[in-house]
Parts: sequence; C-alpha cells; structure tokens
Amino acid sequence: MSRRGEPPIEEVAAVTQRLAVLLSAGVSAVSAWGYLLPDEPAGAGAGPKTGAPSRHPTEPDAARVVRAAAAAGRRGESIADAVAQEARALGGQAGDAWLGLAAAWGVATAAGAPLAACLRELAGSFRDLGQVHRDLAVALAGPNATARMVMGLPLVGILFGSVLGFNTLQTLLLTGPGLACLGAGALLMVAGARWNRSLVRSARARDPTPGLALDLTAIGMAGGGSVARARTLVRSVTERYGVGVGGSEAAIDRVLALSARAGVPAAELLRSEADQQRRDARSDGQRRAATLSVTLMIPLGVCVLPAFMLVGVVPLLLTVLSSTLRSF
Repeated sequence: MSRRGEPPIEEVAAVTQRLAVLLSAGVSAVSAWGYLLPDEPAGAGAGPKTGAPSRHPTEPDAARVVRAAAAAGRRGESIADAVAQEARALGGQAGDAWLGLAAAWGVATAAGAPLAACLRELAGSFRDLGQVHRDLAVALAGPNATARMVMGLPLVGILFGSVLGFNTLQTLLLTGPGLACLGAGALLMVAGARWNRSLVRSARARDPTPGLALDLTAIGMAGGGSVARARTLVRSVTERYGVGVGGSEAAIDRVLALSARAGVPAAELLRSEADQQRRDARSDGQRRAATLSVTLMIPLGVCVLPAFMLVGVVPLLLTVLSSTLRSF
C-alpha cells in the first residue's frame, strides 16, 4: 500500500520491483503474483484453483490487481489481460500505470524477453514517473492554495459587514436588490470555481506515462526478435490495452535510425530517450505550474472580485443607505 501523499504510480513501481526480484530468484511467473498477497499461502501458484478472485470494495488497489493476476495465472489465463481489466476499473494515474505494467508483461511474454530484467527496468521507469508527478504536485501546491483562498473572499465580505454592525445578511436574503446581488454573486463564484479547476487540470501532467512506448519497444527487442517484429508487437499490445503512446512513434524512428547509422544496440538508446522524455515532462509540468500562478489571477479579477463586491460590499452599502434614509 502506498504511503500517504505518494503518487499512486509508486505503488505500481513497488509491485513491479518485487515481481522482478521474485522472478530473478527462480520463482515462476504464476507463483510470483501469489507470493505478493499477504493472505495467500506460500504455494499459492502451485495448485490449480478455479473461480474468480474474491473482490473487496475497500481492498487497496494494488491488492485487487495482484489478486486478479494471481487468480488468472492459476487458471492458466492471461495475467496481462487480468491486470489490464483491473486497471481499467481503477482509472486515473494508478490505472494508467497498471496498464503500462500489463503492456510490458504482454510484450515481454510474447517476445520471449527475460521478465525479471524487463520488470526491473520498468520499475525504475515507474519511479522516475512517480518523481515527475511528485514534482508537479509540489509545484501546483501554491497555486492550488491561492485558488482556494480567494474563493472565500465573498464570505469575508459578509463577515466584515456583520463585524461593523450592519445586518448585511438580512439585506441579502430579504430584499429584492440583495437577492439579485446574491444570485449574481453565486453565479460568478460557480463560474470562477469551474474556471480555476479547468486551469489547474490543464496544468497537470498531459501524458501519464511519458517514454513508455520506448521502454516497451526496448523490452520487445530484448527477446532477440527483429526491430520490425518488436514494433509490431508493441503496437498490437498498446492498442489492445488502450495504452497511450502519444507522439512516441517519431522518437522511436529517430532512435532506431541513429542506432542503424552508429551500428550500436538500440535498446539502450531507447531507454535513454525514454529517460529524456520523462525529464522533459517534469520540466514542462513545472513550467506550466509556474504559469498557473499568473493565469489564476484572471478568474480572480473577472469572477471572484466582482462576486466579492456583489455579496460583500453592495449589501453593506444598501444597508447603510437604507439606515440613512430611515433616519430622515
């Protein structure tokens, strides 16, 4: 189970690393998944068991995926398919990472690549991705806090009027002009909140698994097959599991062309290019987060401050004006 505050992909990286260690020690691929379940007996993968795995709504995501994979392996079914099925149910960043693991498992199995070495490399890639998401979350923390704080300005205006001794709430709720101000202010606040969420969402990571297609191609080539076969296999698996590869095809073409010109193995070049894509994603995310702190001022000026005036200032002025007129 991932620690609080960690990106969900860290949990996937931990499972991937443990699988690599178990496979390196000579444990079979089927049994390795069973050993990762704390409530499974030591020889979980040895005996044939049938039936679908029991699912618990409150069970941690990793345990659900591992349980499904272990059960599929015992039944002689595709482990990659079982992982992908659970990943689609999870969705989000964790689902994308589990889909990446399913794709890597499928590619390595079909290509005849050594699973332990491939999973060890993949675990390192997932940890790099976790660092990308962690850095982006840190960079977005300040703009997020600013957005939440400014959304409370209209309430501050109401409290300010009450502290001064003016019954602004009565003006807002029991008079026609007050209700009009309240309605307009509420609409502006809803628009501002949605605008803020849209800006924050656009600043988050656009590619949940940058460099994954290059890693998968390197895995496909580790089985000793041709470059064309490895690329065809990767395309087939990524399409089957719905793994996004973005614009990686052009990057793979460049790397393979360089490998052919230099006469060097392509696998290391592919992994190096995947690392570079993850570094670029980290820098791009930090740049978007820095820009966000400025763009958040737009909904503040267009929506939040007018709402503050309508809900906090105008009722105060109406109350003062009403009291002044009654005094004559």
